[in-house]
Amino acid sequence: MSWGSELWDQFDNLEKHTQWGIEFVEKYTKFVKERSEIETSYAKQIRNLSKKYQPKKNSREEEESKYTFCRAFLTSLNELNDYAGQHEVIAENLTSQIISELSRYMQELKAERKSHFHDGRKAQQHIESSWKQLESCKRRFERDCKEADRAQQYFEKMDADINVTKADVEKARQQAQMRHQMAADSKSDYSSYLQKFNQEQNDHYYTIIPNIFQKLQDMEEKRIERIGVCMKTFADVDRQVLPIVGKCLDEMTKAAESIEPKTDSKQVVESYKSGFEPPGDVEFEDYGQPMKRTASDTSLSNPREGKEKPTGKTKGKLWPFIKNKNKGSGPEDFSHLPPEQRRKKLQGKLDELNKDIQKEMDQRDALTKMKDVYVKNPQMGDPASVDPRLLEIGQNIEKLQFEVQKFEGWLAEVEERMPSKSDTHRRSGIYETQNNTTVSNNCAQDRERPLSSPDGSYTEEQNSETQVKANTHPIPTSSTPEFDDEFDDEETLPTIGTCKALYPFEGHNEGTISVAEGELLYVIEEDKGDGWTRVRRNEDEEGYVPTSYVEVFLETNAKGAMTYI
Repeated sequence: MSWGSELWDQFDNLEKHTQWGIEFVEKYTKFVKERSEIETSYAKQIRNLSKKYQPKKNSREEEESKYTFCRAFLTSLNELNDYAGQHEVIAENLTSQIISELSRYMQELKAERKSHFHDGRKAQQHIESSWKQLESCKRRFERDCKEADRAQQYFEKMDADINVTKADVEKARQQAQMRHQMAADSKSDYSSYLQKFNQEQNDHYYTIIPNIFQKLQDMEEKRIERIGVCMKTFADVDRQVLPIVGKCLDEMTKAAESIEPKTDSKQVVESYKSGFEPPGDVEFEDYGQPMKRTASDTSLSNPREGKEKPTGKTKGKLWPFIKNKNKGSGPEDFSHLPPEQRRKKLQGKLDELNKDIQKEMDQRDALTKMKDVYVKNPQMGDPASVDPRLLEIGQNIEKLQFEVQKFEGWLAEVEERMPSKSDTHRRSGIYETQNNTTVSNNCAQDRERPLSSPDGSYTEEQNSETQVKANTHPIPTSSTPEFDDEFDDEETLPTIGTCKALYPFEGHNEGTISVAEGELLYVIEEDKGDGWTRVRRNEDEEGYVPTSYVEVFLETNAKGAMTYI
C-alpha cells in the first residue's frame, strides 16, 4: 500500500509521523547508551571485587596456596575477572555496533527527511501559486464579460435613440466591439490557463506528491528496518560472549570440584608438624631417700615460701620454646623452628638457590656462545666486552654454590638428628631400665654441652640418653591448658641457690631470660633433666637458661652442698 495514492492529502500528518520516527531512534539510542554504561559500571565493580579479595603479596599467600580450597578460590577470582571483561566487551560492542551507527544514521535520516519535505513544500507552493493565477484569470474574464455586456446594452440604447447623433452611435458601437474582443481574449486566456492548471494539478497529485511520499515511505521503512537490525544486534552482542562466559563458569565449577578435603588435612600436617617425638613416661621421684633435687612447683609436699606474687602484674608463661614473639625473620639457618619445619624451610631455600644457580649458568652459556661468535666474526663485536659480565656471573655462581653447601650442611645436620619411630621404642625401653643413679649421671652429661645455642635457638646436640630425658620432660607450649593455669596462679618460688653465667645467652623465646657472661643470678628451680634451669634476677624478672651455660651453687639445706657445672 502506497502512501502516495492513499495519503495524497495527509502531508502535515506524514510530517509529524516521520518526526516521531526520528525521535524514536533518538530514544532507542539513549536506551542502548544507558545499557552500555550499566555494563561498564558492572564490569568495574566485578573487577574491583575480584581485586579486593586477591591474596596479598606476603608469606601468608605462599602458605594459603598450598590448600586446594584457597587455590580454588583464587581460580574463581581470576575467572570472575575474565567474566567482568566480557561485560566490558558487551559495552564496547553496544557502543561501536549500535550507538555509533545509529548516531550517524540519525544525521543522515534527518537530512533526507528535510530534503523530501522541502520538495513537497515547494510543490505545494507551486500548485497554490498556479491556483491563484487561475483564479485571477477567471475573475478577469468575468469582469471583461460584464463590461462587454454593459457596452453592448449601451450601444443598443444609443442606436435606438433617435436624438443621438450618428457619430455617438458609431462610437458606442466601437466601444461595444472592443469590450467583446477583450472578453473574448480573457476567455481565451482563462481557458488556456485552466487547461495548464489542470495539467499541473494532475501532475502534482498523481506524480510529484506520490513520488515524494514514496520516498518518505521508503525512508520510514528503512528506519524501521534499521531499528530491527539494531535490536537483533543488541541480543547478538550478549550471545557472542556467552561461550566465554560459560567457559568462565565451567572453570569456576572445575575449581570447586578440585577441592580435596583429605589433601588439605594432610597439608595441615605438613605445615605444622614439628618433628618432635611425643613425651615418654614421667619418672618416679623417690623423696623417701636422701634429697637429690629440690622441691619444685610439681611437688605436692613442698610448701612454697617467700613473698607472694604482686597482685598488679601477671607473669608470662615461663616455658621455653613456645611462640616466639620476636618480629624478625629468625636466624638464617632457621634454628628457631622445630626440626620438621626447619627441614622444610632449608629444603625450600636449597631449591631456590639451585634455581638461581641454573639461571646464572644459562646466562653464562649464552654469553659464552656470544663471545665465540665475536671471536669468529670480529665485525659483530668485541669479545673482550663480554668478559666483565662473565667474571661477574662466575663470582655469583661461586657465592650461590657456597650458600648451597652451607644450607646442605644444615639440612644434613637436621636430618641426622631428627628422631625416628624406631628411636621412640628404643628410648622407651632405655627409660624403663633407668634408676635414680642413671638419671643423676645423665644430668652431669647434659651439662657437658649446651642444649641451646647462644642466640636462644633450639639445637639437638644430645646423646641418646639426653634425648630420653628430653622426651620425658617435653617442652610445654602455650597450647597446654594445665600449664597455663598453673603459672597464672603461681606464687614466688623460694631461692635454692645461686649461679654464675659462663656464656652470654640472649633468650629470644618466651619463658627464657637473657644473661651476660659472668652475671650472678639466684636459682629458684633446679634442672629437671630437660637441660634448663630456672633463675631469678629480681622479684619480677625470672626465666629459664640452659643449664650448661651456668655454674650452679646450691644451698646446703637444699642439695647437701652440691655444686656442679
